[in-house]
Amino acid sequence: MKTKQELRSAYRQLRKKLTPDQVKEKSIAIRRQFESWLSEREPLTHFHLFFPIDRFNEVNTFYIMELLEQKDKVIYTSQVSKDSLDMDTLKLPKDAAFFLDEWGIPVPQESILVAPSKIQVVLVPLLAYDSQGNRVGFGKGYYDHFLSKLNADVIKIGLSFFEPEPEVKREMHDIPLNFCVTPEKVFTF
Repeated sequence: MKTKQELRSAYRQLRKKLTPDQVKEKSIAIRRQFESWLSEREPLTHFHLFFPIDRFNEVNTFYIMELLEQKDKVIYTSQVSKDSLDMDTLKLPKDAAFFLDEWGIPVPQESILVAPSKIQVVLVPLLAYDSQGNRVGFGKGYYDHFLSKLNADVIKIGLSFFEPEPEVKREMHDIPLNFCVTPEKVFTF
């Protein structure tokens, strides 16, 4: 089994090889798969999104944000608190405008700081994941820390351009996914 560091390195390289057109095409395919998943769960209303860091070729979640806005869903995101692993939860206005912070993360120009208690679904960034829903993030621990503070029944969905690994070593603090959406299908764990 590969270590998390080996997987991080391998998937960073795989992402680097994707062209901007491939990232766009695969992100739109992920949106379609997510829309199909959502069509069976219409009562869900409160969604937490991460927004893509372009230089890391992350899944472009702005396509999913557009879909959620069309369906009148409530959208949240987070911003890292200075000097801690905590992330502040921000409720987005409809048609929010964004700017890039010092890490290249899109941040809403206007938002409302809220408690994360209403969040029902969190779209989780990742580099790799396995067939049991264990994920490899960027290694800072922000999302595991954030997820640990949410209601236990929050649905955790990874987004990935790639298929699952056979196995990812799970550590005590790791919080597994319930689903992972790829361009081809939705994996259920």
